[in-house]
Amino acid sequence: MSFKIIVLAKQVPDTRNVGKDAMKADGTVNRAALPAIFNPEDLNALELALRIKDKLVDCEVIVLTMGPFRAAEIIREAMYRGADKGYLITDRKFAGSDTLATSYAISLAVKKLEPYHLVISGRQAIDGDTAQVGPQTAEKLNIPQITYAEEIIDVDQTSITVKRRLERGVEVVKSKLPVAITVHSSAPDCRQRVTKLLMKYKHCRTVTELQNETKDYTELYNLRPYLQLNEWTVDDLHADVSMLGLSGSPTKVKKIENVVFASKDSKVLSSSDADIDGLMKELLSSHVIG
Repeated sequence: MSFKIIVLAKQVPDTRNVGKDAMKADGTVNRAALPAIFNPEDLNALELALRIKDKLVDCEVIVLTMGPFRAAEIIREAMYRGADKGYLITDRKFAGSDTLATSYAISLAVKKLEPYHLVISGRQAIDGDTAQVGPQTAEKLNIPQITYAEEIIDVDQTSITVKRRLERGVEVVKSKLPVAITVHSSAPDCRQRVTKLLMKYKHCRTVTELQNETKDYTELYNLRPYLQLNEWTVDDLHADVSMLGLSGSPTKVKKIENVVFASKDSKVLSSSDADIDGLMKELLSSHVIG
């Protein structure tokens, strides 16, 4: 059996460009108002998966992502870098899912891809910073987990040895397979696109994407079946709808506060004792110090 790696990836809003419309009234992220990017630590995870593929003779890297149909873009991006294929979990019933509901849906999708050896993802997504989806998915799959991975030291068909990045040092651990791994940002950056793969997979589309395009790729897809990206809905996963979306998400946003950094007035002080004494009194009176 070939060594199968499932990479969990997420398309996230670029939090470097957050504006006033970044959040909706119900406390969920307004993804349409922000540019979408490949979650940075998921790229680190993809690189570790591809490095395993480079070492093993028979290895398959599968990308699994959950989101609207435009999230298929990161599947193509992963394939341009060396992934073999991908699956998009998409359905309006997933909208508003927190980490618990998301991990439930992802675990069902991973089970459909059994047997597998490794489930690997970034430590956390920049739109939530919870670091919960990876471990929660492992729990639902009932497999061991290794978090904060930085390097894959050794791997074979039955076990894997991983170096973890901790707050005050590193740790080397070994686990039997299958195992779930979350990857730290200190792991190697992902490799660049390969031109040959870009030309091969640039026309990959999901069914929903094809329905929204005006070009007729029917003949092309009949000749090249690998261009058809897989798309799974709630029905395909046989999921319990009550465990998805806002209804299946116990996490609730109680308050949203926009923090705006504004410049303040500045003071120019001389080295005189009077100026220094005045500054100290002002700081003490405003409780900045003391």
